[in-house]
Amino acid sequence: MKLKVNEIKISYTGELKSSMWHKIGNSQDAAELLFGDWDKDTIGIQETFKVVLLNNSNKVKGVYQLSQGGITGTLVDLRILFAVILKSLSVAIILVHNHPSGKLQPSDADKRLTNKIKKASMLFDITILDHLIFAPDGDYYSFSDNGIL
Repeated sequence: MKLKVNEIKISYTGELKSSMWHKIGNSQDAAELLFGDWDKDTIGIQETFKVVLLNNSNKVKGVYQLSQGGITGTLVDLRILFAVILKSLSVAIILVHNHPSGKLQPSDADKRLTNKIKKASMLFDITILDHLIFAPDGDYYSFSDNGIL
């Protein structure tokens, strides 16, 4: 009896031409790109967590929505997060989530999660460029700009 093993494949949707990738130079570049693509019907209702995957030139390879939760939180599974980062061969990331309440200050849970991801990313030489928090009106908070990354 011959055993069959499942094959794991990685796939992408959309154009993969590197000339089309957006370069991120600062938090405002990232905020403009991400807020423009955010679902405006849910940004004030549900918390959503995404990761921006970047190459070595800080050009966006893609954005992955990791989770969508409730009014006051969403679950982030680090194993899934790093599976996506590693499968996409990304060398840098930007973390991003929204606060439906409009409050831009990071919660203690936001800070703990960011530090946990930061520690894990060091093992794989993955750079965390920023963690952005969006309010429904488009305003944002940058961990990097505020010196807490």
